[in-house]
Amino acid sequence: MLRIFSHRNFGLLYANIQTRISLIRSYYDLISEMKKFNDKKQFQNALKLFYECEKSNHGMISGAAVSQALKSCTNMKDFQSGLILHQRYSSLIEKNKYSLSSLIHFYMQLGDVNHAQILFDKLKNKTVGIYGAMMKGYIKNNMAQKAIDIFFQITNPDEKNISLLFNACARLATEETLNLVKQVLSNLPDRYQNDEYILTTAFDVFIKCKDLPNAERIFSKLPQNTISYGNLMSAFNKNNQPQKIFELYEQMKINQIQLNPSVCVLLINACSTLGIYSISKSISEQIPESYLNNIFINNALIDMWV
Repeated sequence: MLRIFSHRNFGLLYANIQTRISLIRSYYDLISEMKKFNDKKQFQNALKLFYECEKSNHGMISGAAVSQALKSCTNMKDFQSGLILHQRYSSLIEKNKYSLSSLIHFYMQLGDVNHAQILFDKLKNKTVGIYGAMMKGYIKNNMAQKAIDIFFQITNPDEKNISLLFNACARLATEETLNLVKQVLSNLPDRYQNDEYILTTAFDVFIKCKDLPNAERIFSKLPQNTISYGNLMSAFNKNNQPQKIFELYEQMKINQIQLNPSVCVLLINACSTLGIYSISKSISEQIPESYLNNIFINNALIDMWV
């Protein structure tokens, strides 16, 4: 009897272990599948999968799964469903830093800054991700100065925090924020010296603050593409420096970077400012034929030749 009892107990124990292994595997599968849907911007599918699992096997619902569901709600602007999720899974969310970050982001997107602030203030151990969610939310809600203020509460900011700081500084575009960006850049840890996101947002600050020498310096470290060239050209255009625009265009040709309609307009505007016929004729002949029906290019060409 003892042997039979032992075998039965072992069988039950084995079955229980197998069930728990299956549950854990499904738990991760749910998160993985929801993330795949969200990454593909199939937010409705991610939320539907969450609700189906909620009904069929509630044990699969974790803080990370709720975080993915909140992300779906936020991107769909389905704020009612997000509020219900918070109410239903508040205890799970409070135990998971990623869920809290998603919830703060949700309320910031909703425009409920006060609720996001309450959640943030309750936290004793704030991660860089939580700080990042608050900074991003402040910027979203036109409270750039608050994003700057909260940055200085972070003990060891990561590259995302620094990029968000620069983003906030670009929104304000004052002498004070320009100097702040210069100071932070000069004290960056070695591992962030060539970080693309940090350099891109710093470049944006220099452009917005019309600090073109520093913008050029940062530009040389950035990935060269039509957008980055266009941004710097636009700054030179506003600063009435047509020759700089032509120099950048020559670099584009050397680097085999294609024109787009916006850059074409900037080149034509530079020709208008310079007023030299030979240059205007040469540039107009280099505009791709497929762009000649673009209304902005046509208007710029008319202004140039008038």
